[in-house]
Amino acid sequence: MNETLARRLTGLSGIAAAAAFIVEVPLYFLYSGPPPDSNVLARLLIGITALAFQIVFVTAFRELVKAVNPAYEWVGTIAFATGLVYSTIILVSNGLEAGAVIAADHPIDPTITVSGTYILYGSISRLLLALFLTTVGYGISRTRLLPRWTARSAFVLAGINLAFVPSLFFGNTPAHFYAANGWGTTALMGAIFSYWLLALGISAYRSVTRPASTDSPVLQH
Repeated sequence: MNETLARRLTGLSGIAAAAAFIVEVPLYFLYSGPPPDSNVLARLLIGITALAFQIVFVTAFRELVKAVNPAYEWVGTIAFATGLVYSTIILVSNGLEAGAVIAADHPIDPTITVSGTYILYGSISRLLLALFLTTVGYGISRTRLLPRWTARSAFVLAGINLAFVPSLFFGNTPAHFYAANGWGTTALMGAIFSYWLLALGISAYRSVTRPASTDSPVLQH
């Protein structure tokens, strides 16, 4: 994959994934009690679609790093692997929620009822996302394939995600900010990541027409 195609695919898939995530998150806050099945299944379908685009994004990002500077292909590979595992974990969690909702004969709140997803959405996802963001930030900073703010913001967001890893010790009440399945641990972190991904996707797509930097490490070995 050449660099131009990699930039376009990274940008477009990042924008598409972020847009779907941004639409999904508010659907979790429409009802104070157990939501109707239609709400749960709709938000899960949107989330699954977003994750499909996210898989394309992490694949394209790996190819972009390799195209800009082959010496840092290993960084792109770590980002790809971590992003793929993260996406898989969320897909499994979505499947568990959907199955529980479909099987139940009355409305349930899967964020509480499906206990198997507590740390999948919470601590496990926060740790993997922190590793993914750190790797993306490092890859961008070393290859200069995107503006500096994209790398710096990735590092900041990685640190914030790490701060939520111990949340598994603080109960399972979604209304609490810092809990295994709390709104801060899950929804807020997901929303922040969505907007970061949107900004990164736009930056990557716009970089197609940006002149290459004369001091880019692409020529260094």
